[in-house]
Amino acid sequence: MRPTLRQLQYIVTVHQLGGFGLAADVLHVSQPSLSNQIAAVEADLGVVLFKRGRGGAVATAKGLEFVLRARRILTDVENLRGVMQSALPFAGRLRLGVLPSIGPYLLPQVMQSLHREQPDLRVIVREENTMHLDEGLRAGRFDAIISTPEDHPNTWQRPLFTESLWVAVSNDHPLAILPHITESDLAGQRLLTLDTGHRLARIVYGLAGVSGGTVSDDYEGTSLNSIVLMAATGAGVAVLPDLFARRQAIHREEITVRPLRMAEAHRGISLLFPSGQPVDDSHDRLTATLRAAAKALALDVSAQA
Repeated sequence: MRPTLRQLQYIVTVHQLGGFGLAADVLHVSQPSLSNQIAAVEADLGVVLFKRGRGGAVATAKGLEFVLRARRILTDVENLRGVMQSALPFAGRLRLGVLPSIGPYLLPQVMQSLHREQPDLRVIVREENTMHLDEGLRAGRFDAIISTPEDHPNTWQRPLFTESLWVAVSNDHPLAILPHITESDLAGQRLLTLDTGHRLARIVYGLAGVSGGTVSDDYEGTSLNSIVLMAATGAGVAVLPDLFARRQAIHREEITVRPLRMAEAHRGISLLFPSGQPVDDSHDRLTATLRAAAKALALDVSAQA
């Protein structure tokens, strides 16, 4: 016997809510019926999906793997229903994941264009770091993400733009008097960056290796604003992506922001879809809208067209 879609929904809901009773209430079924359905799946597969206790139900290692795959199946079924019932792109709902360093600066213009061209399309945006964007795309939480393509193998990718990097230092820092920062200027400098869940951190480690700088080992920023604040105290040199630097950081009075002139000081940004997702002209239109917004913000889209 194969698990039914209803049984998949039962198991995913128990995992989400952490208990059989709560799941039964939400699903409008009796708790014994829900428990029997899940027990039937466990017996058929020969695995234990949940550890039951007074504190609720906790998924086992096999249970977590089952939930991940069940979510994908349920999402695919829901997407299939939407595609069949809607003539709108993305079945009328686009769930878009985006890097926090990109979303606030690129997407406002994009949302205006999408609403003007497709007023019935509902766009749901969520900002997450690189690792969580990848997990969300593969689990079916996102229809598309805007991120660094190297971190999302086996996806359908459309390059959008290349983003250069800048640095921010305190106003009394020796680098603040320079018009721009080069590789030799970073020698011996302490570089500040985000945690390693972000591609930016890996780029900064590479820049440190090339220039002879070091990456702070006692502080990893949770946001770009947090590493700017650290730089303002003289704790080091914050490395910032172009959009954030030009749209926000450059207006801050407590720091000085300068362009970073190094061959490795850039990152590519792409629009990415699940590899198994059917591709149609709506994907091309979304790509074109994003590239147009990037071009309007003076980002380099020349190599991405």
